[in-house]
Amino acid sequence: MRALLVGDDALLVEVSSGKEAQALHAELLRRRAEGALTVREIVPAARTVLLDGLADPDRWAAELTTARVPEVPSRARELIELPVRYDGPDLAVVAAHWGVTEREAARIHAGTEFTVAFCGFAPGFGYLTGLPDHYAVPRRATPRTAVPAGAVALAGPYTGVYPRTSPGGWQLIGTTDAVLWDHTRVPAALLSPGARVRFVPREDA
Repeated sequence: MRALLVGDDALLVEVSSGKEAQALHAELLRRRAEGALTVREIVPAARTVLLDGLADPDRWAAELTTARVPEVPSRARELIELPVRYDGPDLAVVAAHWGVTEREAARIHAGTEFTVAFCGFAPGFGYLTGLPDHYAVPRRATPRTAVPAGAVALAGPYTGVYPRTSPGGWQLIGTTDAVLWDHTRVPAALLSPGARVRFVPREDA
């Protein structure tokens, strides 16, 4: 673990894996909830966690780099279910990469419980982990200029849902009508780091 000072009151903590980043994020949230950590924002990413608005960043840099981060706690958060039609144009490509039929690829994906590791790219876009490493898929060689909102997609070890129409190079395997970002909702984002997610095949699919 390495801690880098960012400006006067922020700290970027680097770890060696996404799993460690999730564990550190959960531990820092726990400390803040208990009043042991005063910080404005705790923002996880693939292998880093940013602490912004941190009181005494030098002390925390020294403490965190020598501390043992506990395992991610048991999943007590409510499960978010996203209805999905496995009708994506890249489902056949993903199935071939996995060495299974399209129906089996959909079953594997729907049978996985995911965790939102971190958010980014666009408001409401969560990077979901949960699929075993051997199901990682490459991005498309040529990104699409427009991916529709609600597209369920895979890239590397992650699953994501496009919250709005945007360019993208992920493999599209399905579609959901769930609204990932709504500025009139509190919170606006349906998915947040640490959330549990399962994709539920639609009966009319």
